[in-house]
Amino acid sequence: MVINFISKLLPARPVYAHCDIPCGIYDPHMAQLAAKTVLTMVQKIKELDSSASPQNDNVNARNNFVRMVMVKEEHAELCKREVLILWTDYFKSEHLEKFPDLHDLIWQTAKLCSENKRGVDEGKAMELIKAVDEIAGIFEQTKK
Repeated sequence: MVINFISKLLPARPVYAHCDIPCGIYDPHMAQLAAKTVLTMVQKIKELDSSASPQNDNVNARNNFVRMVMVKEEHAELCKREVLILWTDYFKSEHLEKFPDLHDLIWQTAKLCSENKRGVDEGKAMELIKAVDEIAGIFEQTKK
């Protein structure tokens, strides 16, 4: 009863928006940071391999290894998610017209994220950083 009275006094009006989130919050920084973390974890894992000895082969060393792998995989997934958010929510058809290789770059970058989850390859981690930095460069150009 009270609600009906209030709704007659304050009728609803349509609200219009062009996207589901306010503009300007998109930023490739998280993807870049995640890609750099992948490389750091790969390097730390390789350091563990080179310092392996019977004295270091204990539960703590294995624990560190497992944690590094988990962080590497989590950040590779985070990187993929952030890149795909830019692709699906930020980049528009006019960006594709201006940067015709963007689709393939995003696709290849998402694939690199998966490759970095599957393996411990410093070269692939560096490729990921390069690809994400290229996406960030395109992003910055679209903001001008």
